[in-house]
Amino acid sequence: MKSLEQYLRASAVARDVIATFLDTAQPHWAQFDPEVGYTLGNFMPRDGMDGCWTISTAQPNGMRTAQVYANKPCRINTYGNSFTQCHQVSDGETWQEYLAAHFGEPIRNFGMGGYGIYQTYRRMLRTERSGLGAPNVLLYVWGDDHCRSVMRCRHAVTYPHWDSRGGAAFHGNFWANVELDLATRHFVEKENLLPTPASLYQMADPDFMVEALRDDLMLQLYAADCVDPATLDLTRLHALADALAAPRLDLRDADRLRASALRLRNAYGFAATQSILDLSAAFCKAHGKQLLIILLCPLVTMGLLRGQPRYDQPIVNFLEARRYKYFDMNLVHLRDFASFNLSVDDYLKRYFIGHYSPAGNHFFAYALKDTLVQWLEPKPLTYRDDGTRPFDFKGYLPA
Repeated sequence: MKSLEQYLRASAVARDVIATFLDTAQPHWAQFDPEVGYTLGNFMPRDGMDGCWTISTAQPNGMRTAQVYANKPCRINTYGNSFTQCHQVSDGETWQEYLAAHFGEPIRNFGMGGYGIYQTYRRMLRTERSGLGAPNVLLYVWGDDHCRSVMRCRHAVTYPHWDSRGGAAFHGNFWANVELDLATRHFVEKENLLPTPASLYQMADPDFMVEALRDDLMLQLYAADCVDPATLDLTRLHALADALAAPRLDLRDADRLRASALRLRNAYGFAATQSILDLSAAFCKAHGKQLLIILLCPLVTMGLLRGQPRYDQPIVNFLEARRYKYFDMNLVHLRDFASFNLSVDDYLKRYFIGHYSPAGNHFFAYALKDTLVQWLEPKPLTYRDDGTRPFDFKGYLPA
């Protein structure tokens, strides 16, 4: 079995892949960003429903292109990973665009595939401090976003199975992240180690990848089942478990190691998410913004549909204890499933093609609708009954 060092050396990126990723004259799924690694680019992958190509475009700042009432004032900005970005559908098929059409006002989409909660938080800070800030913020929490927050470079986790398409689909490069200080037991914020296009070429150097990542404990927990356990930093990993009051790694056999590594990385990720959500809530409160947290994880959904406990229960407990406003789409699917006489797999095919299909985004939009209508003041134009409806349609007809 390979050592951790060998695993990290193999994560080095070919220089021509980096060059293609940085070439702004070419279409790319992602574009370089000095803070959060990358934002959405312009790309047309063949990953949509029925095997179609999907048209995904972005503004220079990485916001996904919006068409529906985009020239009108915006009151909602959305942040998160690929389920916020709405990967695998075309621009007009996102849940933000469906809601914008229904409400008569735009909803901006700052989601990006592969982000963790912390990268989403940094994107939110930057945008909400700019002229694109909005009074209402949606923060989407999905799947292993918790663990991504703590990684220094997600590419080092995904490279064994991700096809970068020669650079056109490259992402997961170094970004800002959080890590637990084992001495103080507090999370500390870390800046991007490679914040310039020129510095990104250091990812082509195997020695750099080893030195920059060998002490990344979250990465070690992901690599634990494919490297020699003796090459892991077991002393610090055990200290991490103790700091989180979580079980230590179980080294008795491969299955126990894999299961215990999963438990510990979830504990680490959940602790990071709780810290980041507190930061997000404090920022929104200080700037007079409302925050709504969205929960969806297909693994949680599938487990609930099969009568299994949810692995993210610590996050739900945290949100309840903090009294943060949140919307749980996993429970919506559980209620919806009860309306059908379908297997779990057949039910999921109604809405998912990996990510949500257009039908899934439509279902999500209208599941979320009532929460947003109650949340917004004044109500969306289509829900007002105060005499302010635009009978002359000023601002809605073409100039």
